[in-house]
Amino acid sequence: MDSVLHASGRFGPRTLLITTAAVPLTGWAIHAVALHKRLAATRRDPLTGLLRRDAYTARARRLLARHGDVAVVLVDADRFKEINDGLGHAAGDTVLASIAVCLTTWAGPRAAVGRLGGDEFAVALELPVERREQRLAQLVRMLHTPVVLDDGRTVDVAASVGVATPTAVGSRDLSLLQRAADAALYDGKHSGRAVLATAAHAFVPSVNGRRAGRRGTAVWGRAA
Repeated sequence: MDSVLHASGRFGPRTLLITTAAVPLTGWAIHAVALHKRLAATRRDPLTGLLRRDAYTARARRLLARHGDVAVVLVDADRFKEINDGLGHAAGDTVLASIAVCLTTWAGPRAAVGRLGGDEFAVALELPVERREQRLAQLVRMLHTPVVLDDGRTVDVAASVGVATPTAVGSRDLSLLQRAADAALYDGKHSGRAVLATAAHAFVPSVNGRRAGRRGTAVWGRAA
C-alpha cells in the first residue's frame, strides 16, 4: 500500500486517474478487435478468402451504381466433381483456392470478387469495352494454368466464363446480369473461351434467379 501511495504522491492524482481509466478502455479495445475479426469472418469465405455471397452482392451493386463500364463475370470450374471425387477433397480445395487467387490477381483491388458456392465464382469490375476482349482472354489463360498439389501431383484445370454488361443486356440490375452471364457461361461450357451475354440470355428460364437445371438452383433462397 505504501508503494502505491508513494507513486500517487509522486505523479499526482491525474496520472492515477488516467491509468485507472485505461484499464476498461483496453478491455473494450480488445473486445472491438475480436468483434471486427468475427464480422470479417462472416464476410469472407474461409477456404478462398473471397467475399461471401451477401458481401459480394453488396459490393457489386455499389460498383454498378457508381461506374459505367462494369462487367459481371461468372466463373465455373470445369471437371471439378471429377477432380474432387477422383483425387480427394484436399485436391478440390487446392483447385478452388487457386481459382480464387487467379480471380483476385486478375480483377484487382477495386473489384468485387466472390465465391457464390461450390465451384462457382463471380466478379464485378470496371472493364472498358476497348480492353474487354484482351482482358477476358487473359483471364481464360490464367484459369487454365495447371495446379500443383501438396503431394507434388499436377492437375490440369480449366474454367468456363460468362460475361454480362449493362449495355449488352439492357439492365444494370445485378440479378439480371448474373442470370445472363450464367446462361452465356453454359453456352460456352468447355469451349475454352469467355462468352459475352446478349439480351436474350437474360430471359433464359430460371429458378431462384439461376439458369433452370443448374446445379443447386432449388436451394438458393433468393436471386442475387
